[in-house]
Amino acid sequence: MTGLISTAALVALALAAMWAWLRRRFLVVTIHGQSMEPTYRAGERVLVRRTPLSAVRPGQVVVMTDPVPPGQWIIKRAVAVPGDPVPEVMDASAGFGARVPEDCLVLLGDNPAVSVDSRRFGYFSGRRLLGVVSRRLRA
Repeated sequence: MTGLISTAALVALALAAMWAWLRRRFLVVTIHGQSMEPTYRAGERVLVRRTPLSAVRPGQVVVMTDPVPPGQWIIKRAVAVPGDPVPEVMDASAGFGARVPEDCLVLLGDNPAVSVDSRRFGYFSGRRLLGVVSRRLRA
């Protein structure tokens, strides 16, 4: 009987540890707005893998904390990462250098008509990065 209790306790502990690891590694985000249409539509949910800035690649869709208003999340496509050439969509007359600075990203929405992104705000701080979209979740 004692062995059975110990085994059950170990299984429960292992499951709790795995759940805690998954919660630290992944999060589920619901899309709001139209800035990523047609790729993602309002109301869809995506699985986001927490990722350091150094692992983000151009073309990946990322989730960031929004600088305005603070506490909200935004979803955009990373088009340039630290050290990449500054894309032509960035206004050269605004004083951007030739390369994306360390700890910065250039982010664009897939729907430029409604997206508020680097075309308006310039660089986004890598400190605001939550992670990279891993997959769309089915309802």
